[in-house]
Amino acid sequence: MSLKSFLGIALVVFVIIGCAGQKEQVIRIDTRHGEIVAVLFDDTPVHKSNFLDLAESGRFDSTEFHRVIPDFMVQGGDVFSKEEMPAEEWPTLPAEILPHHFHKKGMIAAARQGNNINPERRSSGSQFYIVLGEEYTELELTTDMPKLQAAFMQYVQLQSQDSLRMLYNQLYEQEEFDSLTQVILSKRDEIEQSLNMKLTKDMSAEQIQAYTTVGGTPHLDGEYTVFGEVISGIDVAEKIAQEPRASRDRPVNPVYMTVKVESMSRSQIEREFGYVYQNEK
Repeated sequence: MSLKSFLGIALVVFVIIGCAGQKEQVIRIDTRHGEIVAVLFDDTPVHKSNFLDLAESGRFDSTEFHRVIPDFMVQGGDVFSKEEMPAEEWPTLPAEILPHHFHKKGMIAAARQGNNINPERRSSGSQFYIVLGEEYTELELTTDMPKLQAAFMQYVQLQSQDSLRMLYNQLYEQEEFDSLTQVILSKRDEIEQSLNMKLTKDMSAEQIQAYTTVGGTPHLDGEYTVFGEVISGIDVAEKIAQEPRASRDRPVNPVYMTVKVESMSRSQIEREFGYVYQNEK
């Protein structure tokens, strides 16, 4: 073997060993329902650094999961309310919205104020949510539902669609809205062709695979910064989401958290939690 070939092989081995031994920060969120373990993404550095700073300084401790919605998400980490900081002084973070970090089940994202007062989509400086969501069919995922619904109402006014209009009215009066949605979806391609309009939306193969098997909240994609992922304890988040709720989806019995940071090598994380690191784009 030539020296050049030997050095090339040695370099590859060195890189592999170096990546496997690379230290990562593992987030441990402890609640009365159990522990949630997560990792944060390197390609959302502002959000990662901010979360680690809050966790390592103990500022997340004794905050609550203050908004919980089954099959949607659990939200918490309101540090600044706990510290009684005036609302006008609450810091925000610049958006780090990346297309390959989307809202599949188990993702961690930053809460924020709405577009009407926050067009830059800046994130809350502390509040985060864990995505739960539900599974979707590929037809549901790839359909522009608001546009289809508007087109459907136009379509059923055609004289040739009297029977479809009657079915729509019947299902609506009986409040069978799930069945009504399926009827509307089943007519998508027919309406596209009849009205000569595009009613589909683009989804990546990765999104379709995730949302049809694991689930999530695809309507939030592109709107909020996703900066981490749960690698153990998603069942704990689901238990939190099932808490009896008062107004504004706040649990009747508070669900407090403590958040710790632990350094682990990637190889140890993969071995202990079965989490496979992907190349960040």
